[in-house]
Amino acid sequence: MNLNLQDKKIIVTGGAKGIGKGISKQLAQEGATPLIIDLDQDAATALIQEMGKGDFVAIDLTHVDACRSAIETLAKKHGSIDGLVNNAGINDAVGLEKGNVDLFRQSLEKNLLHYYTITQSALPFLIKSKGSIVNISSKVAEIGQGNTSGYAAANGARNALTREWAVELLKYGIRVNAVVVAECYTSMYETWINSLPNPAAVLHKIEQKIPLDKRMTTIEEIGNMVTFLLSDRSSHTTGQLIHVDGGYVHLDRAIE
Repeated sequence: MNLNLQDKKIIVTGGAKGIGKGISKQLAQEGATPLIIDLDQDAATALIQEMGKGDFVAIDLTHVDACRSAIETLAKKHGSIDGLVNNAGINDAVGLEKGNVDLFRQSLEKNLLHYYTITQSALPFLIKSKGSIVNISSKVAEIGQGNTSGYAAANGARNALTREWAVELLKYGIRVNAVVVAECYTSMYETWINSLPNPAAVLHKIEQKIPLDKRMTTIEEIGNMVTFLLSDRSSHTTGQLIHVDGGYVHLDRAIE
């Protein structure tokens, strides 16, 4: 299916690694130009070389002025912004019992506030192009995880903002949706698994809780859904929280 994304300029925060990399690669395969905002310059450069197209700006997303400058720089250089994927974040284990308000605030800065800053900065360009927005969210917002209050709060807010922005931006024809991720195998996930005793056994145990095919979601599968939601093939879909998770959140994980 032609998603009509040829030459579209799409911002992807955290687009150089992990889920963001999967999104950037799928967009490039559909002919779009991923405009990556990521702190890891080496990873972004390598990915753009691999894709044969794209651009990036290296910034710390917790710096408001840097976010605004990055959007302005990319828009000026490429002439338009046709879509936005808010993806960057980290499950930083800032809990309740052993956390503190300063760490909680920092977690929100790393995982939530730049969703607002980047989107607000890109909005004038998205209004002009009638572009779409996709927010990446996590199962943690809905089912909890324990010892991750900051990340859970940020993702709950991402879901709420998806619906809030979908309402506010109706008048511009801008669609806003979220893709909710559960167990997705990324390089960061692999590093965490390998830090545990008997990582193969732990991974197998996790996979057995995923109803569909008893396997992890791939970054390509997340990328495919995001790409579809950015395209005009999903032209009447807005305000939706779409779970690409093999049924992890909504199906009975006790099913054999």
